[in-house]
Amino acid sequence: METNYKRQYRQIDDTTKQKISQALRGRTKSATHVQSISNGLKNYWKQVPNKPNNNETKNEENE
Repeated sequence: METNYKRQYRQIDDTTKQKISQALRGRTKSATHVQSISNGLKNYWKQVPNKPNNNETKNEENE
């Protein structure tokens, strides 16, 4: 059994967002570190697709 821990879609629930926010709160970073993180996240999010809309999927099947 293969476990995939990578995010499959961009959308996440609010409780997960809160946990991430709490874990990162209070950490100080230099300006170059902040910019490096920003660039890395932008590159990462380019590769993560949006979650498919159920209505779009149903409409395509009915056509």
